[in-house]
Amino acid sequence: MSDYPGVTNVRFPDSQIWKPDILLYNSADERFDATFHTNVLVNSSGHCQYLPPGIFKSTCYIDVRWFPFDVQRCDLKFGSWTYGGWSLDLQMLEADITGYIANGEWDLVGRRTEVPGRRNERFYDCCKEPYPDVTFTVVMRRRTLYYGLNLLIPCVLISTLALLVFLLPADSGEKISLGITVLLSLTVFMLLVAEIMPATSDSVPLIAQYFATTMVIVGLSVIATVLVLQYHHRDPDSGKMPKWTRVVLLNWCAWFLRMRRPGDERVRLACHNKHLHRGSVSSTELSISQGALQPTSSNMLYIGFRGMEGVHYAASPNSGVLCGRLMGASEEDVLLPGGGVSGSIVGGASETELAKILEEVRYIAKRFRSQDEDESVCNEWKFAAAVIDRLCLMAFSIFTILCTFGILMSAPNFVEAISKDFFS
Repeated sequence: MSDYPGVTNVRFPDSQIWKPDILLYNSADERFDATFHTNVLVNSSGHCQYLPPGIFKSTCYIDVRWFPFDVQRCDLKFGSWTYGGWSLDLQMLEADITGYIANGEWDLVGRRTEVPGRRNERFYDCCKEPYPDVTFTVVMRRRTLYYGLNLLIPCVLISTLALLVFLLPADSGEKISLGITVLLSLTVFMLLVAEIMPATSDSVPLIAQYFATTMVIVGLSVIATVLVLQYHHRDPDSGKMPKWTRVVLLNWCAWFLRMRRPGDERVRLACHNKHLHRGSVSSTELSISQGALQPTSSNMLYIGFRGMEGVHYAASPNSGVLCGRLMGASEEDVLLPGGGVSGSIVGGASETELAKILEEVRYIAKRFRSQDEDESVCNEWKFAAAVIDRLCLMAFSIFTILCTFGILMSAPNFVEAISKDFFS
């Protein structure tokens, strides 16, 4: 100091002074030592200060089981490579994170506190002296806003669209197309997730479990849609509905789902009105009808229009009168007498011609009855398809909601991540 007055400290290059070989044991850098070799600050008392900056790359185990709601713990182990505890006393200082810059993907857990660290001593077989090291544990939590907006929310919306397959009418011809489109959309999102996830087989990520479950649900919905379309487009040639199918679908499931066949209310109302109409017929009208049916001296054809009844014909024993009842829309019987409307009187015609006419009428009525039976069979199959559609809608809706909340909320820090990233 006397030779150089005013000089309190001197800076030496690190190559001219001894320095401890402190290294990051679990370094992933190509040069292993990622520090920048700066000067050593030496003061007049002989105290040396060496603070080399560096960008450290460390190897640590990444657990992607709860991805993207995962928390990673990375250990940074610092120690001397050649000096043992008898030659070098390594002490631990608290990590200073006041200059920490927030990251868009990772959030440092416990930033207001210090990064936890500990001093360890390890004995090796080669030497009796201990080898001390200082290990800092950095705890990081993945920020989920990006993954939630770009992966999870679209996946939830697409899985909801899969439920619309069961609301789409079967006659539209777009049920299978919608299901396949939803399945392809989920496949594209699954490929995006596979690209951003680390390639590891230690565990299946949470988001991969959710996507796989959703794809299974959509795939099953496509299979159920095929079954619905098969039931909907059944024709009478395929046979009548089995008894167990009618009991399970048309009775039990329809009652449970509060579904009624189309036209049940109209038929019930028509039967009720018909019952009231029959009950209000006066005795005078009955006597008129009975009087009109009495045999006359001339031949005439009686045609009655009634609701959904079969065709009956008979001949009067006292004359050549042939009576027929034809199915129609009116509720009143019409008697066509000999002097009635033109074309209603059958006079001078032989009984053979009347029998041919009546045979044609019976054939037409039979065809109508056959068409009604075929239509009734088709309506049964269509109603069974509608019941399956409604049943699948309820089952898949419940299963989708349970899987969504059950899988996503199984992450340990799900609530914390949602509250901090989405509502902060």
